[in-house]
Order: sequence, then C-alpha cells, then structure tokens
Amino acid sequence: MNDLTLFPIAIIHTPYKEKFSVPRQPDLVQDGVGIVELLPPYNLPEAVQGLEQFSHLWLIFQFDQIQQGKWQPKVRPPRLGGNQRVGVFASRATHRPNPLGLSKVELRKVECLNGNVFLHLGAVDLVDGTPIFDIKPYIAYADSEPYAKSGFAQEKPQSKLHVEFTEHAKSVVKKLEEKRPHLGRFIREVIEQDPRPAYRQGKLSERIYGISLYEFNIKWRIKSGSLDVVEVLDVEKNIVMKAKKHI
Repeated sequence: MNDLTLFPIAIIHTPYKEKFSVPRQPDLVQDGVGIVELLPPYNLPEAVQGLEQFSHLWLIFQFDQIQQGKWQPKVRPPRLGGNQRVGVFASRATHRPNPLGLSKVELRKVECLNGNVFLHLGAVDLVDGTPIFDIKPYIAYADSEPYAKSGFAQEKPQSKLHVEFTEHAKSVVKKLEEKRPHLGRFIREVIEQDPRPAYRQGKLSERIYGISLYEFNIKWRIKSGSLDVVEVLDVEKNIVMKAKKHI
C-alpha cells in the first residue's frame, strides 16, 4: 500500500494554549468555543458553499503536540481512572499509530471576510493552532445512534471538583471579564473536569497547578476537599509591564 501524505486545510483558534487544559471531549465547557480558519488555497467561499445549512461538523485533525512513533497497543483511559488498560483502538487516546483525531462540533456561523474563510464553532476540545485535515458535515440520520453502546464512556462525565476562587483571584477575574465575558465560569468549568493526570485525581495535595487559557495563566490547588483558584495572571499584560521596566 502507498503512503498517504496529508496537508492541513485549516487551523483552529481556541482558548486552550496547551493540551493539559483541553477538555477530554467537546461540549463539556460551554465557553470553550473555537474558530476554524481555512488556509490557502482552500480558503475559498465556494469551498464552504452550503455548509451553513448544517448545525454540526466533523473535524479530522492532527494530535500535533505528541511525540511521533510512540504508540502502544494498550492504553489507560482517564475515564477508567488511569489504572485499567484497554486496546488503543477501544479508546480515543492521543498516542496512536497515525496521530489523527475526530471531533464533532457545533457550527454557529460561516464567515467569508476579506478573502478569508472562518467557521465559528461552539465548544471544542482542541489545542489552539491544531492542524485540520478535513471538514465534513454531520448528518443526523446517519451519524446519530441514540441507543449505541459506548463501553466505559456510556454517560457524560460528572464534574469532579468543587471550584472556589480566593478573594484576590475573584477580584482579578471580575476586572478581566470586561475583556473576556464569562471568564470566571469558563475557568470553573475547565477545572471542574480535573485536568490533572488520572493517577493524581482523587488525591489531596498542596501542589500548585497551572494552566493557560486565552492569554491568562491560571494557578490553582486542591485543598480540604475543594479546589481553590489562587491566581489569574494576564500574561500578555505582564510581559508588556516587564518590558517597560527595562526601557
């Protein structure tokens, strides 16, 4: 069989700057929306003509932040606590023979602007800048199976953590929401899913964790059965302020 060479047709813009913060499925974080930007020579209005008639899409993308050639025949899905192994093809693990992923997303708007084509999406589960290899419309009668068996992932995961903001973090978020509406809700819904590695989940620790969302660095810790967001730092603003100090 001949090898297949793939070229990205688009990239996606999302608030998730690193894979650590990405929800493990779409639709888990309502404010984690994305925008697909088609790349030349595929950024033609005629290439998306009629797409606005569909409410959902399939995205075929690349797991571009994992080490290539490191696939294993068995993996430990987070939904099984990271302790049980299943075959890689019985999972949606990122470490696969071919680093390809499939994601169903809501299409909210098709925008053709100044020679560019953008697809505005609902909640997504992709890292910012992820290469997109293909876009296909979701066909309800063919793609939806309401009585399908989904093994160990039959039901939507419940929120694992109770998230609180320290008074300092709360005041910072309130100011930042002038630029990023619903930022507090967004941070809460991301961290509620417990993005820590599965082997650390369920354990109490004073360790400070950090995730990057939009242009912000969020620091949080598990304490006394709940989670405290202790700091929200505007990275871009902080860089500018540091640069000014050196002028």
